[in-house]
Amino acid sequence: MITLTFKVRDEEAAMIRRQAKASGISVSEFIRRKALPAAEKKPRELAKTTYTGAMVFKGAPGDIPLNNESVREMLADFP
Repeated sequence: MITLTFKVRDEEAAMIRRQAKASGISVSEFIRRKALPAAEKKPRELAKTTYTGAMVFKGAPGDIPLNNESVREMLADFP
């Protein structure tokens, strides 16, 4: 993932944080939802399957496979 940085006034930052908190989501997710087109906001449908009695959720078609390499790549972006 890429990190975007931009400047806002103190009042704007406080307003964005308040609205994100009121929505129960992170500031990043709040900004994503406001900035990206509605077509990209559709919830993904997950397939449920059972292998050993435990429910397993498969990613939506087109998602990257979740494995050690993809998790390491995702975690590399965290501070």
